[in-house]
Amino acid sequence: MIKNYLKILAAAALLYCSCDKDKKLKLVEVDQTTIGNHIERLASDEFAGRKPFTEGEVKTVNYLKDEFEKLGLLPGNGDSYFQDVPMIEITGTPSENMVISGEKGSLNLKLLKDFVATTNKTVTEVSLENSELVFAGYGIVAPEYGWNDYKGIDWTGKTAVVLINDPGFKSGDSTLFKGNEMTYYGRWTYKYEEAARQGADGLIIIHDTEPASYGWNVIESSGIGAHLIIESDLPLLNVESWISGESAEKMFDASSIKEQDYKTIARNKSFKPIPLNLNVSVNIKNIIKKAVSKNVVALIPGTERKDEFIIYSAHWDHFGIGKAIDGDSIYNGAVDNASGTAGLLAIAEAFKKSNVTKRSIVFMAVTGEEQGLLGSAFYAENPIFNPKKTAANINMDAFNSPEPMKDLTVIGYGQSELDDYAEEAAIAQGRYIIPDTKPEAGFFFRSDHFNFAKIGIPALYAKGSFEGFNSNIDKIKQWNENYRKNIYHQPTDEYNPNTTELSGVQFDAQLLFQVGFKLANENSFPKWKKGSEFKLIRENN
Repeated sequence: MIKNYLKILAAAALLYCSCDKDKKLKLVEVDQTTIGNHIERLASDEFAGRKPFTEGEVKTVNYLKDEFEKLGLLPGNGDSYFQDVPMIEITGTPSENMVISGEKGSLNLKLLKDFVATTNKTVTEVSLENSELVFAGYGIVAPEYGWNDYKGIDWTGKTAVVLINDPGFKSGDSTLFKGNEMTYYGRWTYKYEEAARQGADGLIIIHDTEPASYGWNVIESSGIGAHLIIESDLPLLNVESWISGESAEKMFDASSIKEQDYKTIARNKSFKPIPLNLNVSVNIKNIIKKAVSKNVVALIPGTERKDEFIIYSAHWDHFGIGKAIDGDSIYNGAVDNASGTAGLLAIAEAFKKSNVTKRSIVFMAVTGEEQGLLGSAFYAENPIFNPKKTAANINMDAFNSPEPMKDLTVIGYGQSELDDYAEEAAIAQGRYIIPDTKPEAGFFFRSDHFNFAKIGIPALYAKGSFEGFNSNIDKIKQWNENYRKNIYHQPTDEYNPNTTELSGVQFDAQLLFQVGFKLANENSFPKWKKGSEFKLIRENN
């Protein structure tokens, strides 16, 4: 095994070095001390967990602005380092029962036990009143697959019932969508968006643990308390809801297709929506509160093509102060995502040292990721930089490699030619590249790069996670399991400069710097690969 990874780093950096005014080669490294200093500060109790709309946000965004200024980066939004992100807090109280009625009587589903219901409409009350239920398969409209689960019906006043994930999952057919790998069409967020585009009043998603990749307890917790949204002109449903698998079985037993296997029916490409001869009623009362959060945006102008951009992104927010665990109520978010934000600043520093950026480089610290990728979603709807001229997004979320890693795990591998850039940089570091080991979980759609992809910008989200240079696969797996169980989204996600190992974080940040450096100094644009659900978006814009 290779233990002295610094030799690898030096060799890799030489491949991406730049020239100063004396035409001498200058080695450019992402500084590990810089990363550590920024994590220590951002994850300190002073920043109170960096929650939007708190004093922690004020301190965080001003800290980032000041650090970008110290590096000599320009404001990224005209003469400002900030992009205002209007948000709305909705605290919804659903009725205790969701009533599904038909000729043979009614099912009274119980809140949280059997269903959850929310809305993103900014009104004090919404409801479904005897809304006709129609089974819409997987709720997918995917022209590239010749698939349309909504065809042939006027959806006005109706509520669609759909399955989670997409038809490829557990089909045994790797050519059906992407087989077991979840596509964009499998995500619950897409299903709500598509139903609203079709003009439906409501949507019910049927929960199933395996294709969802999480249990009902996750759905249950999401139905409690306030949630944040961004203001948008996009169509919205009156009610967005889930029901448990057990409740779905009871519903179908009372429906027009009680004798049929609804899961098999939905997997057929010729599927057409099926009225269930049932109606649904549910009500939600809302308390609405409006406020403004901020994305922080800084810029290094290109020397030759200033109107072409590479965007590095990381979310600055975490959960603030919450439920105390073992006497600690501050959710510091050192890994998630002070690490990515620190990497953003350290990579900006490396680009300033390189002094060669033919394209412009944008550094964007976005808000509201933990609330549903809100800051990046707002940017995608209100881009500062022309998406057609944006070559790529490189996203950093939760750098947590415990040491320099042999692997580079690419979330969403196979989506774009950025895989090839990442592989070249990985080989230069003596590493190998692998796809996400759990593609069925749809992690490509769960961080901010996804919103750049949604407007056609090729996006890279990659880090070491599988095998270390000094630790085998089993040991790294144990480390990851401990992080997920005992640290992730808990007050224990803290930084200790005496014990936190950052060599692996630096190694990953170095690779992402090298990818961006190459992109910044070439003429071509990376493309989406055949079969990507984002390919047509790029080509049609």
